[in-house]
Amino acid sequence: MNRSLFGTRRLMAFAGVLWMAALMLGCGSGGEDAPAAVSPPREAKKVTFMAGFKAQANLPFVGAYVAQEKGFFAEQALEVEIRHAQSGEHLQLMLAGEIQFTTANGAQVLQRNAQGLPVVSIALVGQRSEQGYAVLANSGIRSVTDWAGKTFGYKSSVPAEFLAMAGANGLDHETVNKVRVGFDPRILTEGQVDILAVFFSNEPDTLRRLGFETRVFDPNDFGIQSLGLTYVASRDYVASDPDATGRFVKAVLRGIGYADQNRDEALEIVMKFAPQEDREHQRYMLNTELDRAQTEQTRRNGFGWQTREQWQAFHDTLLAFQGIEKPVDVTAAFTDEFVKQAYKDGEFVWP
Repeated sequence: MNRSLFGTRRLMAFAGVLWMAALMLGCGSGGEDAPAAVSPPREAKKVTFMAGFKAQANLPFVGAYVAQEKGFFAEQALEVEIRHAQSGEHLQLMLAGEIQFTTANGAQVLQRNAQGLPVVSIALVGQRSEQGYAVLANSGIRSVTDWAGKTFGYKSSVPAEFLAMAGANGLDHETVNKVRVGFDPRILTEGQVDILAVFFSNEPDTLRRLGFETRVFDPNDFGIQSLGLTYVASRDYVASDPDATGRFVKAVLRGIGYADQNRDEALEIVMKFAPQEDREHQRYMLNTELDRAQTEQTRRNGFGWQTREQWQAFHDTLLAFQGIEKPVDVTAAFTDEFVKQAYKDGEFVWP
Protein backbone atom coordinates (compact mmCIF):
# COMPACT_ATOMS: atom_id res chain seq x y z
CA MET A 1 0.00 0.00 0.00
CA ASN A 2 1.52 3.33 -1.05
CA ARG A 3 0.48 6.61 0.46
CA SER A 4 1.88 10.12 0.14
CA LEU A 5 0.60 13.28 1.80
CA PHE A 6 2.29 15.72 -0.50
CA GLY A 7 4.22 15.61 -3.70
CA THR A 8 7.69 17.07 -3.59
CA ARG A 9 6.63 20.26 -5.34
CA ARG A 10 3.74 20.83 -2.95
CA LEU A 11 6.05 20.34 0.02
CA MET A 12 8.52 22.89 -1.33
CA ALA A 13 5.79 25.37 -2.19
CA PHE A 14 4.17 25.03 1.22
CA ALA A 15 7.51 25.48 2.99
CA GLY A 16 8.27 28.51 0.82
CA VAL A 17 4.96 30.16 1.69
CA LEU A 18 5.59 29.68 5.41
CA TRP A 19 9.10 31.12 5.05
CA MET A 20 7.88 34.21 3.19
CA ALA A 21 5.12 34.76 5.74
CA ALA A 22 7.64 34.55 8.56
CA LEU A 23 9.87 37.08 6.78
CA MET A 24 6.97 39.50 6.27
CA LEU A 25 5.96 39.26 9.91
CA GLY A 26 9.53 39.86 10.99
CA CYS A 27 10.00 42.86 8.67
CA GLY A 28 6.71 44.39 9.73
CA SER A 29 7.47 44.39 13.44
CA GLY A 30 8.21 47.75 15.00
CA GLY A 31 10.90 48.69 17.48
CA GLU A 32 14.58 49.31 17.25
CA ASP A 33 15.66 45.69 17.52
CA ALA A 34 16.38 43.94 14.24
CA PRO A 35 14.01 41.04 13.49
CA ALA A 36 15.27 37.57 14.36
CA ALA A 37 16.79 35.68 11.47
CA VAL A 38 14.46 33.18 9.82
CA SER A 39 15.94 29.93 8.55
CA PRO A 40 15.19 29.13 4.91
CA PRO A 41 12.91 26.16 4.21
CA ARG A 42 14.58 22.78 4.11
CA GLU A 43 14.94 20.97 0.84
CA ALA A 44 12.08 18.53 0.37
CA LYS A 45 13.29 14.95 0.04
CA LYS A 46 11.64 11.77 -1.15
CA VAL A 47 12.38 8.44 0.56
CA THR A 48 10.85 4.98 0.75
CA PHE A 49 10.11 3.04 3.92
CA MET A 50 9.36 -0.66 3.53
CA ALA A 51 7.83 -2.38 6.53
CA GLY A 52 9.33 -5.83 6.97
CA PHE A 53 6.02 -7.70 6.83
CA LYS A 54 2.38 -7.23 5.87
CA ALA A 55 0.49 -4.18 7.10
CA GLN A 56 -0.29 -4.56 10.78
CA ALA A 57 0.29 -2.97 14.18
CA ASN A 58 3.97 -3.81 14.58
CA LEU A 59 5.19 -0.70 16.37
CA PRO A 60 7.81 0.45 13.83
CA PHE A 61 5.11 0.18 11.17
CA VAL A 62 2.74 2.20 13.36
CA GLY A 63 5.34 4.94 13.79
CA ALA A 64 5.45 5.37 10.01
CA TYR A 65 1.68 5.09 9.54
CA VAL A 66 1.00 7.78 12.15
CA ALA A 67 3.78 10.02 10.85
CA GLN A 68 2.19 9.82 7.42
CA GLU A 69 -1.41 10.38 8.47
CA LYS A 70 -0.69 13.14 11.03
CA GLY A 71 1.63 15.07 8.74
CA PHE A 72 4.83 14.52 10.73
CA PHE A 73 6.75 13.47 7.62
CA ALA A 74 5.49 16.54 5.79
CA GLU A 75 6.57 18.77 8.65
CA GLN A 76 10.04 17.30 8.24
CA ALA A 77 9.89 18.10 4.51
CA LEU A 78 9.83 14.42 3.63
CA GLU A 79 7.71 12.72 1.01
CA VAL A 80 7.60 9.11 2.18
CA GLU A 81 6.36 6.17 0.17
CA ILE A 82 5.26 3.37 2.49
CA ARG A 83 5.57 -0.16 1.17
CA HIS A 84 5.35 -3.62 2.70
CA ALA A 85 7.62 -6.60 2.16
CA GLN A 86 6.01 -9.60 0.53
CA SER A 87 8.57 -12.35 1.10
CA GLY A 88 11.41 -11.03 3.22
CA GLU A 89 13.00 -8.99 0.44
CA HIS A 90 13.22 -5.73 2.39
CA LEU A 91 16.84 -5.95 3.59
CA GLN A 92 18.06 -6.94 0.15
CA LEU A 93 16.23 -4.00 -1.43
CA MET A 94 17.66 -1.64 1.18
CA LEU A 95 21.21 -2.82 0.56
CA ALA A 96 20.63 -2.44 -3.19
CA GLY A 97 19.57 1.18 -2.65
CA GLU A 98 16.03 0.68 -3.92
CA ILE A 99 14.54 1.68 -0.56
CA GLN A 100 16.08 3.82 2.16
CA PHE A 101 14.56 2.56 5.42
CA THR A 102 13.09 -0.71 6.65
CA THR A 103 12.80 -2.83 9.80
CA ALA A 104 14.74 -5.74 11.25
CA ASN A 105 15.08 -7.34 14.65
CA GLY A 106 18.25 -7.03 16.67
CA ALA A 107 19.45 -10.52 15.79
CA GLN A 108 19.09 -9.84 12.06
CA VAL A 109 21.12 -6.64 12.39
CA LEU A 110 24.01 -8.44 14.07
CA GLN A 111 23.78 -11.46 11.77
CA ARG A 112 24.01 -9.27 8.66
CA ASN A 113 26.99 -7.44 10.11
CA ALA A 114 28.69 -10.76 10.84
CA GLN A 115 28.19 -11.53 7.13
CA GLY A 116 29.91 -8.28 6.22
CA LEU A 117 26.72 -6.46 5.18
CA PRO A 118 26.39 -2.77 6.16
CA VAL A 119 23.08 -2.86 8.04
CA VAL A 120 22.80 -0.29 10.82
CA SER A 121 20.09 0.25 13.43
CA ILE A 122 19.08 3.92 13.56
CA ALA A 123 16.46 3.57 16.33
CA LEU A 124 15.73 0.61 18.61
CA VAL A 125 11.97 0.31 19.04
CA GLY A 126 11.76 -3.13 20.66
CA GLN A 127 13.68 -2.77 23.89
CA ARG A 128 12.98 -6.38 24.79
CA SER A 129 12.72 -9.61 22.87
CA GLU A 130 9.81 -9.78 20.45
CA GLN A 131 9.75 -13.55 20.88
CA GLY A 132 8.82 -15.71 23.83
CA TYR A 133 8.15 -19.39 24.46
CA ALA A 134 4.55 -20.41 25.08
CA VAL A 135 3.10 -23.44 26.81
CA LEU A 136 -0.54 -24.18 27.54
CA ALA A 137 -1.51 -22.86 30.95
CA ASN A 138 -2.76 -26.30 32.01
CA SER A 139 0.29 -28.16 30.69
CA GLY A 140 2.04 -28.43 34.04
CA ILE A 141 5.12 -26.75 32.57
CA ARG A 142 5.93 -24.04 35.09
CA SER A 143 9.68 -23.61 34.83
CA VAL A 144 12.43 -23.88 32.24
CA THR A 145 13.65 -27.10 33.84
CA ASP A 146 10.24 -28.59 33.02
CA TRP A 147 11.18 -28.35 29.34
CA ALA A 148 13.30 -31.50 29.67
CA GLY A 149 11.81 -34.32 27.63
CA LYS A 150 9.35 -32.00 25.89
CA THR A 151 9.05 -30.98 22.23
CA PHE A 152 9.84 -27.41 21.21
CA GLY A 153 8.53 -25.95 17.95
CA TYR A 154 10.49 -23.10 16.34
CA LYS A 155 9.82 -21.14 13.16
CA SER A 156 13.05 -20.94 11.17
CA SER A 157 16.00 -21.68 13.44
CA VAL A 158 16.40 -22.43 17.13
CA PRO A 159 16.65 -18.99 18.76
CA ALA A 160 19.84 -18.26 20.69
CA GLU A 161 17.70 -16.87 23.51
CA PHE A 162 16.02 -20.27 23.92
CA LEU A 163 19.40 -21.92 24.31
CA ALA A 164 20.58 -19.18 26.67
CA MET A 165 17.49 -19.59 28.86
CA ALA A 166 18.11 -23.32 29.10
CA GLY A 167 21.73 -22.76 30.06
CA ALA A 168 20.87 -20.08 32.62
CA ASN A 169 18.56 -22.57 34.34
CA GLY A 170 20.96 -25.51 34.32
CA LEU A 171 19.03 -27.36 31.61
CA ASP A 172 20.89 -29.30 28.94
CA HIS A 173 19.06 -28.15 25.80
CA GLU A 174 19.81 -31.51 24.19
CA THR A 175 17.14 -32.98 26.48
CA VAL A 176 14.55 -30.93 24.57
CA ASN A 177 13.31 -32.30 21.25
CA LYS A 178 13.44 -29.43 18.72
CA VAL A 179 11.34 -29.41 15.56
CA ARG A 180 10.83 -26.81 12.88
CA VAL A 181 7.18 -25.84 12.48
CA GLY A 182 5.10 -23.37 10.51
CA PHE A 183 3.26 -20.28 11.68
CA ASP A 184 -0.04 -21.88 12.74
CA PRO A 185 -0.16 -21.76 16.58
CA ARG A 186 -2.76 -24.52 16.72
CA ILE A 187 0.15 -26.94 16.59
CA LEU A 188 0.43 -26.20 20.33
CA THR A 189 -3.24 -26.81 21.11
CA GLU A 190 -3.23 -30.03 19.08
CA GLY A 191 -0.39 -31.45 21.18
CA GLN A 192 2.12 -31.70 18.36
CA VAL A 193 4.54 -29.57 20.40
CA ASP A 194 4.69 -28.74 24.10
CA ILE A 195 6.54 -25.43 23.77
CA LEU A 196 6.11 -22.99 20.91
CA ALA A 197 8.18 -19.98 19.86
CA VAL A 198 5.71 -17.08 19.63
CA PHE A 199 5.68 -13.34 19.13
CA PHE A 200 4.44 -11.70 22.30
CA SER A 201 2.11 -9.42 20.34
CA ASN A 202 0.58 -12.13 18.17
CA GLU A 203 0.03 -15.82 18.99
CA PRO A 204 -0.90 -15.51 22.70
CA ASP A 205 -3.92 -13.43 21.68
CA THR A 206 -4.79 -15.75 18.81
CA LEU A 207 -4.70 -18.78 21.11
CA ARG A 208 -6.73 -17.04 23.81
CA ARG A 209 -9.40 -16.21 21.27
CA LEU A 210 -9.46 -19.88 20.32
CA GLY A 211 -10.17 -20.66 23.97
CA PHE A 212 -6.67 -21.59 25.15
CA GLU A 213 -4.79 -19.71 27.86
CA THR A 214 -1.01 -19.81 27.71
CA ARG A 215 2.02 -19.15 29.88
CA VAL A 216 4.79 -17.34 27.98
CA PHE A 217 8.42 -17.49 29.11
CA ASP A 218 10.20 -14.17 28.50
CA PRO A 219 14.01 -14.24 27.99
CA ASN A 220 14.34 -10.87 29.71
CA ASP A 221 12.83 -12.30 32.89
CA PHE A 222 15.84 -14.63 33.08
CA GLY A 223 18.45 -11.92 32.61
CA ILE A 224 18.93 -12.75 28.93
CA GLN A 225 19.56 -9.54 26.98
CA SER A 226 17.53 -9.61 23.80
CA LEU A 227 16.47 -6.88 21.40
CA GLY A 228 13.35 -6.54 19.28
CA LEU A 229 12.51 -4.57 16.15
CA THR A 230 14.59 -1.65 14.95
CA TYR A 231 14.47 0.89 12.15
CA VAL A 232 17.43 0.18 9.88
CA ALA A 233 19.22 1.74 6.93
CA SER A 234 22.39 0.92 5.04
CA ARG A 235 25.57 2.36 6.46
CA ASP A 236 26.30 3.93 3.08
CA TYR A 237 22.97 5.74 2.95
CA VAL A 238 23.29 7.05 6.50
CA ALA A 239 26.73 8.43 5.66
CA SER A 240 25.55 9.97 2.37
CA ASP A 241 22.41 11.63 3.71
CA PRO A 242 22.41 12.02 7.50
CA ASP A 243 19.98 14.91 7.13
CA ALA A 244 17.21 12.78 5.60
CA THR A 245 17.98 9.98 8.06
CA GLY A 246 17.62 12.34 11.01
CA ARG A 247 14.34 13.75 9.70
CA PHE A 248 12.93 10.26 9.17
CA VAL A 249 13.92 9.10 12.65
CA LYS A 250 12.45 12.18 14.28
CA ALA A 251 9.13 11.81 12.41
CA VAL A 252 8.63 8.11 13.16
CA LEU A 253 9.59 8.55 16.82
CA ARG A 254 7.03 11.32 17.08
CA GLY A 255 4.56 8.93 15.45
CA ILE A 256 5.26 6.30 18.11
CA GLY A 257 4.95 8.84 20.91
CA TYR A 258 1.65 10.06 19.48
CA ALA A 259 0.37 6.48 19.19
CA ASP A 260 1.25 5.85 22.83
CA GLN A 261 -0.77 8.86 23.96
CA ASN A 262 -3.64 8.32 21.49
CA ARG A 263 -4.00 4.56 21.19
CA ASP A 264 -7.58 4.49 19.87
CA GLU A 265 -6.75 6.98 17.14
CA ALA A 266 -3.56 5.10 16.32
CA LEU A 267 -5.61 1.91 15.93
CA GLU A 268 -7.89 3.69 13.45
CA ILE A 269 -4.83 4.72 11.46
CA VAL A 270 -3.52 1.14 11.47
CA MET A 271 -6.84 -0.09 10.12
CA LYS A 272 -6.57 2.33 7.18
CA PHE A 273 -3.39 0.54 6.15
CA ALA A 274 -4.58 -2.94 7.16
CA PRO A 275 -8.35 -3.00 6.58
CA GLN A 276 -8.34 -6.78 6.14
CA GLU A 277 -7.01 -7.42 9.66
CA ASP A 278 -9.08 -8.10 12.78
CA ARG A 279 -9.44 -4.85 14.71
CA GLU A 280 -9.26 -6.31 18.21
CA HIS A 281 -6.22 -8.40 17.38
CA GLN A 282 -4.54 -5.26 16.05
CA ARG A 283 -5.44 -3.48 19.28
CA TYR A 284 -3.76 -6.27 21.25
CA MET A 285 -0.69 -6.08 19.04
CA LEU A 286 -0.45 -2.30 19.35
CA ASN A 287 -0.84 -2.27 23.14
CA THR A 288 1.60 -5.13 23.65
CA GLU A 289 4.29 -3.61 21.47
CA LEU A 290 3.90 -0.16 23.01
CA ASP A 291 4.29 -1.65 26.47
CA ARG A 292 7.35 -3.70 25.49
CA ALA A 293 8.97 -0.65 23.87
CA GLN A 294 9.09 1.11 27.22
CA THR A 295 11.71 0.50 29.88
CA GLU A 296 13.30 2.60 32.58
CA GLN A 297 15.82 3.66 29.94
CA THR A 298 13.23 4.85 27.42
CA ARG A 299 11.12 6.54 30.08
CA ARG A 300 14.21 8.52 30.98
CA ASN A 301 15.54 9.16 27.47
CA GLY A 302 12.72 8.55 24.99
CA PHE A 303 11.46 5.95 22.49
CA GLY A 304 14.08 4.42 20.24
CA TRP A 305 17.00 4.80 22.65
CA GLN A 306 19.85 2.34 22.24
CA THR A 307 23.23 1.86 23.88
CA ARG A 308 26.45 0.01 23.25
CA GLU A 309 25.88 -1.96 26.44
CA GLN A 310 22.56 -3.33 25.14
CA TRP A 311 24.00 -4.33 21.80
CA GLN A 312 27.16 -5.82 23.28
CA ALA A 313 25.24 -7.96 25.78
CA PHE A 314 22.94 -9.25 23.04
CA HIS A 315 25.91 -9.83 20.74
CA ASP A 316 27.62 -11.91 23.41
CA THR A 317 24.51 -14.07 23.87
CA LEU A 318 24.22 -14.68 20.14
CA LEU A 319 27.90 -15.48 19.83
CA ALA A 320 27.86 -17.91 22.75
CA PHE A 321 24.98 -19.89 21.26
CA GLN A 322 25.88 -19.75 17.56
CA GLY A 323 23.35 -17.04 16.78
CA ILE A 324 26.02 -15.20 14.76
CA GLU A 325 28.89 -16.63 12.75
CA LYS A 326 31.67 -14.55 14.28
CA PRO A 327 32.24 -11.54 16.55
CA VAL A 328 31.37 -8.11 15.19
CA ASP A 329 32.04 -4.55 16.25
CA VAL A 330 28.65 -3.58 17.67
CA THR A 331 29.42 0.12 17.24
CA ALA A 332 29.22 -0.47 13.48
CA ALA A 333 25.81 -2.16 13.83
CA PHE A 334 23.97 0.79 15.39
CA THR A 335 24.12 4.54 15.73
CA ASP A 336 22.51 6.61 18.46
CA GLU A 337 23.21 9.89 16.66
CA PHE A 338 19.73 10.46 15.31
CA VAL A 339 17.76 9.43 18.38
CA LYS A 340 19.89 11.76 20.48
CA GLN A 341 19.09 14.59 18.06
CA ALA A 342 15.38 13.97 18.65
CA TYR A 343 15.52 14.45 22.44
CA LYS A 344 16.91 16.93 24.90
CA ASP A 345 16.97 15.90 28.56
CA GLY A 346 14.39 13.22 27.79
CA GLU A 347 11.98 15.65 26.11
CA PHE A 348 11.14 15.37 22.43
CA VAL A 349 12.33 18.27 20.27
CA TRP A 350 10.17 19.33 17.33
CA PRO A 351 10.51 20.07 14.51
